[in-house]
Amino acid sequence: MKRLAFTLGLLTVCVPALVVAQNTVIKQVPVRTTLTMEGPDLYAEYCAVCHGKDGKGGGPAAAALKKEPADLTQLARKNGGKFNELSVLTAISGADVVAAHGSRDMPIWGTVFASLSTNDGVRRIRINALIKHVETMQAK
Repeated sequence: MKRLAFTLGLLTVCVPALVVAQNTVIKQVPVRTTLTMEGPDLYAEYCAVCHGKDGKGGGPAAAALKKEPADLTQLARKNGGKFNELSVLTAISGADVVAAHGSRDMPIWGTVFASLSTNDGVRRIRINALIKHVETMQAK
């Protein structure tokens, strides 16, 4: 399986962008900022390609990943009915990466967002907006 890699300064980010048929071809696209910092817009730009528009893990790049993307609509159900904001924060920011466990397919968006702006508050706004949006996606 192939993954897209591009460089932002000294930062290398792997982002699946486009999967075509069975040959799993990935088109390289640069990371870009969204017009707004609203959760749905951020999700559509940064997450839907893998997790799907509906959050169930069936995005167009999912087939190119080593591990199937998480079904984001089931996070609360898998946690006894309670949405675990801290767990989602650590996944998005990359705090859950343990070197001994190897790399992960999901980009560390905290680092990517930091590369888009030198303002740490802006990075936090993006991450918090994504967390709140993922919370709204929980299956009822």
